[in-house]
Order: sequence, then C-alpha cells, then structure tokens
Amino acid sequence: MPSDNPELGRSIATTGSFGAIATNCHDLGEGTPVVLIHGSGPGVSAWANWRPVLPELARRFRVLAPDMLGFGFTERPAAVRYSLEIWLEHLFALLDAEGLQQVHLVGNSFGGAIALAAAIRRPERVGRLVLMGSVGVPFPISNGLDRVWGYQPSLANMRELLDLFAHDRGLVNDELAELRYQASIRPGVQESFAAMFPAPRQRWVDALASEERDIRSLPHEVLIIHGRKDRVIPVSNALRLLELIERAQLHLFGRCGHWTQIEHAARFARLVGDFLAEGEART
Repeated sequence: MPSDNPELGRSIATTGSFGAIATNCHDLGEGTPVVLIHGSGPGVSAWANWRPVLPELARRFRVLAPDMLGFGFTERPAAVRYSLEIWLEHLFALLDAEGLQQVHLVGNSFGGAIALAAAIRRPERVGRLVLMGSVGVPFPISNGLDRVWGYQPSLANMRELLDLFAHDRGLVNDELAELRYQASIRPGVQESFAAMFPAPRQRWVDALASEERDIRSLPHEVLIIHGRKDRVIPVSNALRLLELIERAQLHLFGRCGHWTQIEHAARFARLVGDFLAEGEART
C-alpha cells in the first residue's frame, strides 16, 4: 500500500464483537466533531465518497470520515456477519476509541440508515443529523439499488453503475471508472461486498430500515438532502422521512442524482456546514 495513497487516513484501533481491528479514518480540522458515513457502492471508501467536501467542512469542524467495517481500507475480520447491528457497533467503537461523547452525523445512502439508527439507539451520542439520499425507511428496492448491490467486477459494469449515480454524465469518465473498478478488485473487497447484500436484495432494504415509531420519536434536528433525479434511492424516501421526523427540513437538489455531495459539492458543504453550525450557535 503506497504511503501517498489519498484513501489512507489515520489508523484507529477499534474493538467489538468483530474483534480488534484497525479502522481507516480521515481526521481533519478542529472543533465540534462531525462523522461522515459513506454509502455502499462497490469499491467505495470514505475518501471516494467525501473527498469533494472534506476540506470545506474541515474549515469549520473536526471531520472524521471512517471506512466502515467491510469497506475501503479498514481491516476485514474473518467470518464477520455484516448487519446493521455490527455497523452500529463499529461506529460506536470508533467514537469510544476517540473519546467522543457526542458528534454530529452525516450519512449517505446506506450510511444514512446507520446514522438514523445510531440516533435512535443512542440519542445522547448524536447532536444534529444529516441524511443524504438515505436508506432507513421501507421501500420497494429500486432497479438501480439492486444493480449496485449485485455488482460483479468488470470495468464495463463499474462504468454502468457510475452512470446510474450521477445525473451529470460529465462527472463519469474513464479514469474514475478505472479507479473505482481497481478499488473493487483489491484482495478481499469483492468477497466482503458479495457477503453483505446477496439476492434476494429486498430483505437488506428491510433490514436497514428503522421502525417508524422510533423515527417519529427522534428529538434531533434533522436535515434531509436528496437529488431529484436519484435513480438509486427514490425521492419518496426523503418525503417519508420529512413526514415522520418532527424537527426535520428537506432540501431537494434539482439536476442531481445520487451523488449530491459530488454533483453539487460547494452548495452541499455550505448547506450542511450552516445547518450544523446553527446548532452550535443555539447551544
């Protein structure tokens, strides 16, 4: 692993039922801690997901962007059974390792389901919550998500998936497809990915969903963000979350697919930064 690989951050020792592992985590900036939880696309890492907005958010907060268990450059323990519970355990183990009693959470897609469940299970550990293109409520699996979770490694398949993510096809070039494809075939990556969401995949949408009564009881201020042209996670998810969460607001980006933080990076960083800073001003 080359030391100049931008996907590599700090190595943080985390311990749980999954064993003792080294979690790869980008840790930038100072101040109130904000944890960014990435999505579940093949070849994803925290860096791949959040790189356009990390520098801007780190000007205002301490930003931690970990590779969640089974993804990126975090160690992959043998025989782990991936589930919402194990990802929650990994998240809280990371916070405990860093001595963080409360953080703001920003979750993208699959990461939104983890962030939402974390706020429900341990509300005192979460300040404000941002859910972007989020899973976490029941919905019939989209063709787009089924294709993402069913990815089989090839450059052509990766290019096809990247076309699904972005409304602006200009963001999807051969270099990006090659980078994500190579990331998806690193030793152990596809094996972990295939073990997470085997067919039939509707059951994993359901397994990542929180109970509606629990979502309704959230005391947190919540910002919901979605791309109007999202072909992976339906906009109806955002509308349902807005309906369920009393202290929620919704921002829909036009001319945007599933990559809000990439397709509208500057606006996303300002929107999220202002929302989180507003919470600081009120405390």
